[in-house]
Amino acid sequence: MALPASPASSAATDLAPPPGAPPPISRAEREARIAKAQRLMREQGVSALLIEPGSSLVYFTGVRWSRSERLTCALIPADGDICIVTPFFEEPSVRESLAAPAEVRTWQEHEDPTALVAGWLRDRKADKVVAIEETNRFFIVDGLQRNLPGATLRNGAPIVRGCRMIKSPAEIALMQRAADITMAAYRHTVPRIEAGMRPSDIGAIMNGATVALGGRPEFALVLLGEASAYPHGSGKPQIVKAGEVILMDCGCTFEGYQSDVSRTFVHGEPTARQRMVWGQVKRGQEIAFEAASLGATCGSVDDAARAHYVSLGYGPDYRLPGLSHRTGHGIGMDGHEPVNLVRGEGTRLAPGMCFSDEPGLYIPGEFGIRLEDCFHMTEAGPKWFSSPAVSIEKPV
Repeated sequence: MALPASPASSAATDLAPPPGAPPPISRAEREARIAKAQRLMREQGVSALLIEPGSSLVYFTGVRWSRSERLTCALIPADGDICIVTPFFEEPSVRESLAAPAEVRTWQEHEDPTALVAGWLRDRKADKVVAIEETNRFFIVDGLQRNLPGATLRNGAPIVRGCRMIKSPAEIALMQRAADITMAAYRHTVPRIEAGMRPSDIGAIMNGATVALGGRPEFALVLLGEASAYPHGSGKPQIVKAGEVILMDCGCTFEGYQSDVSRTFVHGEPTARQRMVWGQVKRGQEIAFEAASLGATCGSVDDAARAHYVSLGYGPDYRLPGLSHRTGHGIGMDGHEPVNLVRGEGTRLAPGMCFSDEPGLYIPGEFGIRLEDCFHMTEAGPKWFSSPAVSIEKPV
């Protein structure tokens, strides 16, 4: 079968960003985030928090930087202004995105940057209990242990999660915009899928639409036929065929906040079995949403969806055919961030928390069905960012 030409991003020239885009996170909000982190530090007996480049650094300081062997980091003391540590020659570039009051200290190529960090902490009398953001690399911890032998180093997750897990109205608005862009890109893409297309062809249409609509593509996973039975796919060649499942898992970023939406449908007429499993997954997604009540544990949401599938003969637990992964994950600045809707997670649902809801069913050797929409917790309970699919024929 001849393959169609690879669709280019120019296929989305009829699209444009819709009006009414929410503003980016303000300087005042970043300062409030730092103040909250400092309050949590004082409550927990922590002297300072160290954060290297990544989403948490952007969250608190606005600094957008990449991790390398040269240390750049933020130091947030329990009281007072923060400090950015960075190589001397990087200071002008780092200052470009700095969006919070901060001292900047620099180090030269022959110097040990963790010694500079230790010196600043001692100067501020913030060297007793130092929390380290949980994704930071070992060489930082190792250097601090050498240069601050009397300090206690602690996991900073309770502080960072205590801030980032609860989204503000401004954050929710940016996540809603990202979800709206992804759904609009789906509406553009799905009708353009043709027999013979490869996953990369479909992904190119989706990503082109996302860019035209004002988003930054993060991922466009497309699984065809049997590959859909494996949650993150297969390296085997795939093309669109009549009567086979198409599973798309796509997301974008808007002003630093992400979307994550999955849709599963069939090219052509679905079989009775495909319809049945699709309906079972739709009900599983609904059950998870219904279980996400204020005060319930995150783990109980997974328990509810999994119990439904076991009652239908799937599993049990993570066995296949069935649901081989958690029901959902936290989402915000990262596509996957704490905490998860997974068995045993005791964190209780509270307003401002955001999650994916994606209890898929996977049948090795046949196909898989995943329907994924994200929601945020409100004072009245869960609220969708994107409207769930109506039917296997109307995925968007």
